[in-house]
Amino acid sequence: MHRRRRTAFLLTAAIAAAPLLTACGNDAHPGAAAVVGGERITVSQLENRVDEVRAAQREAVPDEAQYQQAIARTGGLTRDTLHSMVLDRVLERAARDAGVTVSDREVQRTRAEFEEQAGGAEALEAAWLQQYGVPPQRLDENLRLQVTAQKLAQQLGTDTSRPEFWKALSDASKELDVDLNPRYGEWDAEKSSRVDAKTPWVKDVTALAGPPLGL
Repeated sequence: MHRRRRTAFLLTAAIAAAPLLTACGNDAHPGAAAVVGGERITVSQLENRVDEVRAAQREAVPDEAQYQQAIARTGGLTRDTLHSMVLDRVLERAARDAGVTVSDREVQRTRAEFEEQAGGAEALEAAWLQQYGVPPQRLDENLRLQVTAQKLAQQLGTDTSRPEFWKALSDASKELDVDLNPRYGEWDAEKSSRVDAKTPWVKDVTALAGPPLGL
């Protein structure tokens, strides 16, 4: 089977950067994990998203020992999840500023391509959960962001690894005035990244063509 090489732009983590912004204290936004464009991401919303991942991991790995190993491998899940939630909004603003839109058909076409690479729908869901912490019910939502990132890069005449693309996200991040609760780190608007995020932002999904890893 011919496998098309695709690069997935994953919004679960970003390149580490030096701190440039200071987040506001908890008293400024009680109950908020972050404030993006004046809208709160509440601690409750964040916890619910983390619970979705943990529930999916538990269902995928019924063995207790393996489940504990999965938890150990994703020890930074809460911070990474918040980072993803913030970065999703930054990307959406950058895309809107550039006039980029994504249709349901484009998302489904991308999903079909990734399913072919992974070896089926269940294999893709398992891989996205295992490698990127995206539960099955969030897969289409995440793929929409992948398509959005690719289309934004094309609109800018570049790709997702180039400075021109990062500048668009940096500009959007500054417009939104991202304010992270200090317990989750700080936000660097220049890099559109949580300061302590260490996982590379761009992942090569050609690995999905092979057998699932880990879980």
